[in-house]
Amino acid sequence: MKKTIENRDDLTLLVHSFYAKIRADKEIGFFFNETITNWDEHLEKLTDFWEMNLFAIKKYQGNPIAAHNEVDKHFDHRISPNEFGIWLNLWFETLDELFEGENVEILKRRARKMGTFLYMNIFESRSKV
Repeated sequence: MKKTIENRDDLTLLVHSFYAKIRADKEIGFFFNETITNWDEHLEKLTDFWEMNLFAIKKYQGNPIAAHNEVDKHFDHRISPNEFGIWLNLWFETLDELFEGENVEILKRRARKMGTFLYMNIFESRSKV
């Protein structure tokens, strides 16, 4: 039986496992590997983000919209729904491998909504260029 997601330690395991897959992915890994210079800091920030989203603990400081728009600009506007689909599939896969329960489903729904929201903002920002 898998464990439920109950605390920050669980989210740390999730985030680290997930981004190990992202970094190794042949289709989208380069977006991350060429952009992120301090992985320890980035993983801590992403754990803060998901802890805020799941447990309402407000440690996260950042602007995901601006960050993703900047990455898209850096890569000549090559981010497409396909990249978000790969990201989401790896997120679901990692959640299902490690955990079970209601918080898994909550994190899947929130990631799906977030991915759509971020891509729509990327798309909008391109029209302003």
